[in-house]
This record gives sequence, structure tokens and C-alpha cells, in this order.
Amino acid sequence: MSTQAGLSFEQAPPFSLPLRFFLTAPLFLLAAALLIVLGPASLASRWTPQALALTHALTLGFLAMVMLGALMQMLPVVAGSPLPMPRLVAWLTQVPLALGTAALMIGFLAAEPIAFGIAIVLLGIGFAVFLAAAVISLVRATGNVTVWGMRLAVLSLGLTFMLGLVLALMRAGIVIPPASAAMLAAHLALGLLGWVLLLVIGVAFQVVPMFQITPPYPSWLSRWMTPVLFVLLLIHAATPGLPPRVVTLVEAGLAAGILLFAVITLGLQARRRRKLPDVTLDFWRLGMTSLIASVTVWIVAQFSPAWADSDAYPLLLAVLFIGGFAVSVVNGMLYKIVPFLAWFHLQAQLQARAGSIPTMKDMIAEGRTRWQFRFHLAACGLLTWGLFWPSLAHAGGLMLALSALLLEINLLSAVRRFVRHGGHFT
Repeated sequence: MSTQAGLSFEQAPPFSLPLRFFLTAPLFLLAAALLIVLGPASLASRWTPQALALTHALTLGFLAMVMLGALMQMLPVVAGSPLPMPRLVAWLTQVPLALGTAALMIGFLAAEPIAFGIAIVLLGIGFAVFLAAAVISLVRATGNVTVWGMRLAVLSLGLTFMLGLVLALMRAGIVIPPASAAMLAAHLALGLLGWVLLLVIGVAFQVVPMFQITPPYPSWLSRWMTPVLFVLLLIHAATPGLPPRVVTLVEAGLAAGILLFAVITLGLQARRRRKLPDVTLDFWRLGMTSLIASVTVWIVAQFSPAWADSDAYPLLLAVLFIGGFAVSVVNGMLYKIVPFLAWFHLQAQLQARAGSIPTMKDMIAEGRTRWQFRFHLAACGLLTWGLFWPSLAHAGGLMLALSALLLEINLLSAVRRFVRHGGHFT
């Protein structure tokens, strides 16, 4: 069966709407890199102001920025249900998200309550507008495995946002929640395993077979993976008072599900029908390998209390999951989404014949994408080892900065080719 069956390309939003999200995201990746280069405390403990600013630069500024832009594109095409008033939603989401993330980072770095107050207002506007529009779209959407993954991911995002809002109010000195430690743990779990992981899994069911020319995921996996992980995640997040053995069982279920998804994805990619080199595939393989490494690190911690209580353990999990998995996969998706959209809208606007406009592959020079992957891979390796040999962290930050800059240049080159060949933004 065609992997594009059921896709509604005619409902795609204007190119400029998701593009503004995609072009903003690498700037926050660069900001995260500069925090590592300029602030050694960024990787000293997960609770330092620099580490908190770094985490939110990556999760809000880069990951959420790209993922919200991708949802704006995918909801009409994959779910057949456009966002209501997409232009207004794009403006009222992207601008407040960018400014709100910057204010939040300043709040952490300067310990300034007014910055947290500004961040609360801006992020509140951005996420409230997008979540309201996404809920309307997803309620109207025809259900399939990817749509269900999106629904559960958006629900996780809403819960993550509400918990984050309370935590930000606490930082601003407005409220003091009675169970802030449990709330913080739920915020982290729902944000990373709910919003990020579930959305990647749901989207993978569609884009891995379509763009990487692999066999489809097993039907039992695509049908049950996201609902089961979401239920386990809710049990883990909503009931902090569970007996330790039950908590371990729930966490083991989450770990098994994550491991299963990563291993099956790597297996499908090994069976791809097109054997040509593809940098997107390299980003995905790095992401899946990092996901397996994350689970391995967690397993080791279950048998080594000293390791589980160390400062390095949560930082290593963060580097592997956020940097190695999430940033890698999202980066790889950008190299498929942006060239495809540039080609698609150029063809639609010009009614062009084959050969008269650049192909998808020609939109971004392959050599530059390959160099960006090398910088990103070096950054992941150096930052991982930098947790144990701090002198390497500075070099890792520099590699991440080069990766972010080249990603921005590469995306802009696709836009430049789009405009040069007669494309216009409406």
C-alpha cells in the first residue's frame, strides 16, 4: 500500500506558516550551545540556573518550535483537518513562544521574578492559542495511528504546560505548590516521554516508511504503542505515592516500550528498499541508538544506587535523550520537511514540469547536510564524555554551535532556491 495514501496535500497551509517555526528553532540551538561554551556550570548539575536555561532552550526553543510547526503542517495533510485560522494561530504561537522562551531563560540565569512573569504571560498565550486550535483540529480529524499519536502528544503537552505554569509561578514568587517535587517530576516525564517521545513515535509511523522507503511498522505496534505508553506515563506521573515496586514495574514497562520502538525502527531502516546514502537516515539512526543508550543507562541505575544518586546520572540521561535522540530526530525531519515543502509549493505555484524546478534533493546541498551531521555527532559525543571530563564540554559546545549555524544556513538555502525559481510567500 502507498505510504502516501490518505494524505491531503491540497489542504496544506501556506509555506510561510510552518517555515517561520523551522527557521527560528536553530537560533535557540545556538543559544544552548553558547550557554555550554560560556557557562561551565551548564553541565555541572541539572539544578544550576545555566542548566535550567539550557534545558528550556533545547526543549522549548528548539524541539517545541519545530514540533509545533510540523503539527501545523501535518494536521491538515495527515489528519485531513486544518487548524482554524492558521495564519492567526501561527503568529500568536510562534512569536510568543520565541519571546517567552527567551524571557524564561533570562529568568533562570538572572533569578529575576519579573522575567518569569513575562515568560508566563507570553508562553501562556502561545501554548493556549496553539492547544485550543490543535484540539479543534484533532477532534474533527479522522483517526489513524499517527493521529492518535498526535492526540496523546498534544494532551501530554497541555499537561506539561499546566505543570510548567505552576512551577514558573512558584519561581516568580506568586504561588508555592504543596508538592513541587512531584509536580516537577511529572512536568519532566510528561514533557519528554509524553509530548516529545509520543509525537516522534506517532509521526514515525507515517514518515519512516514514506521518506525512508522502509516496510511499514507492524500493525500491532502502531496500534498499541502510543496508548500503552501514555497510560503507563499517566500512572507514573499522577500517582507519586505508589509503592516502589509498582513504580519500578511501571518504569520498566516504559523502558521496554521505548526499547522496542527503537529496535524495530532500526530493523526497518536496515530493510529499506533504497540503499543510497541519506543524511536523514543517519540522524534517525543516531536518535534510535541514543534512545537505546538512554534505556541502558536507566537499567544500570536500577542496580547501582550510587550511580542513580550521582549528579552525572540525570545529566547523562538528558544528554542522551534530549541531545542524542530528540534533537537528532527533529533535525533529520527538518531535512525532509523543508525541502519537500519548498518543492511542493514551488510546483503548485508554477504548475511546473519535471526538470524545470529543483528536486527535493537539490533544495539543500548534500555536502553541507553531511557536515552538519558530523558537527552534531561530534557535539553529542563530546558532551557525553564532557560529563566525566569537563574539559571536553567546551569543545562539545563549540561543535553544537557549528551544527546550529550550519543547520540555519542549510534551511535558508532551501528558501533561497524556492524564491530564486519563482516561488513566493502568500
